[in-house]
Amino acid sequence: MITKKEVIFDLETQKLFNEVKEENPSLLGVSIVSIYERIIDSNYNELEGRLVSFWHDSLDQIWPIFQTADRIIGFNSIKFDIAVLQPYTKIPLLKFNHFDILEKIKESFGKRIRLDDIAKETLKKGKNDIGTNAVLYWKKGDPKSLKKLQKYCEMDVIITKEIYDFGLKKNTLHFKDKWNTPRQINVDFSYPDEGETTQQTALF
Repeated sequence: MITKKEVIFDLETQKLFNEVKEENPSLLGVSIVSIYERIIDSNYNELEGRLVSFWHDSLDQIWPIFQTADRIIGFNSIKFDIAVLQPYTKIPLLKFNHFDILEKIKESFGKRIRLDDIAKETLKKGKNDIGTNAVLYWKKGDPKSLKKLQKYCEMDVIITKEIYDFGLKKNTLHFKDKWNTPRQINVDFSYPDEGETTQQTALF
């Protein structure tokens, strides 16, 4: 049986853009990274999976997970999340097998759509908090705040996973435009033919 290992991830930062000198994600710092690591079959059915989070001082545990993934899935992850992570390792993270949902949406629809807007119409549910609060939770640093931060990051991963699965199996995503009109985006999240699949470069 042909299987694929997928990693869906999201992270939260220690700072906001207005706290750094330039709009450079690499200056924001990582507070937490949450990952859903799973195995799927050729029909995109999940065979096993786990949700795990890593705080800023344990990020070295992430790189082996990334290296062995057939696909690393995120939302605006190439331009933002990977840029935030890069200062924590000498490994060139862009060489991993990335799949950025927002990039696929832009290719199909020509515009950026917010994750929350897609979730509300595609999944009929929205995010449970906002990114600015995630930074505040980190700065407070007490156990209750850090628990809220972890929950927020993990929920973003689950929402990203469910949006990805919807697009993977149904080839569409949904949102409402600024006039509150329901819109549909046609997407192709399928894997290339096995003969076209690029092998992951060994970086360790």
